[in-house]
Amino acid sequence: MKKYKPTTKSRRHMSGIDFRKVVTTSKPEKSLTKGFRRANGRNNTGRITTRHKGGGHKRLYRDIDFTYNKYDIPFTVKTVEYDPNRSGFIGLVAYKDGEKRYVLLHKEARVGDTYIVSEKAPLTPGNRLPLNNITVGTFIYNIELKNKGGAKIARSGGDYAEVLAKDGGYVDVKMPSSEVRKIPVNAWATIGEVSNDENRLINIGKAGRSRWLGIRPTVRGTAMNPVDHPHGGGEGRQGRGRRRAISIYGKPTGKGQKSRRAKKYSNKHIVKRRKVGKR
Repeated sequence: MKKYKPTTKSRRHMSGIDFRKVVTTSKPEKSLTKGFRRANGRNNTGRITTRHKGGGHKRLYRDIDFTYNKYDIPFTVKTVEYDPNRSGFIGLVAYKDGEKRYVLLHKEARVGDTYIVSEKAPLTPGNRLPLNNITVGTFIYNIELKNKGGAKIARSGGDYAEVLAKDGGYVDVKMPSSEVRKIPVNAWATIGEVSNDENRLINIGKAGRSRWLGIRPTVRGTAMNPVDHPHGGGEGRQGRGRRRAISIYGKPTGKGQKSRRAKKYSNKHIVKRRKVGKR
């Protein structure tokens, strides 16, 4: 972690990642980058579906390989790079046949390391293989939910899941959220933990830095008027006036309440619900 001299009040507690100790280049591979327009919390009709998003610094998109569809061909890490679109570090890798791709690196990855995507790959961090070939108790990331569906789970900086058991064509995996879920044995995953595990220790320090990241202010419902939020109104500071906390849309939220749909299609794959509320 990197600390700053307290030249201002907001600077006193600010912290960040010391990229000079990890990142090896500041210029991305041009053939694997493109410009893009961020959604800023809006859907395809322009309506806000996720609040508190917008603005932020312009970003160049790095095309990350989450499909890993080159089997039994070793690849070598050429660079370790920062990606503004995600919290983990990425790396430019070169396959033995000459093709270059960006991948999400594990915690101990360094320039010159060689990995492989194979059913017979050894169980070392960075290698990728089917869940059926991964021993119980192993930490994994970049996990597929179905065979050849692309990595979907455990992709944030420092995240990992754990293989708990195997039974009836499924593997029980403990997610980063503490949920235990069944995943088919033929789905693939990468051994190890996602890089940049110190990301969660960052103290943003000031409001402006949040805006650079594209995070807009959050206002408490109790500070609003009744027309703007179910918790709003009242003379002075008032209680919310109802048993359960709800969002601006009237849905249960916060305080350990269950917000998952009762008939969601994937409920049958959940062995143990995640722990909700304050930890």
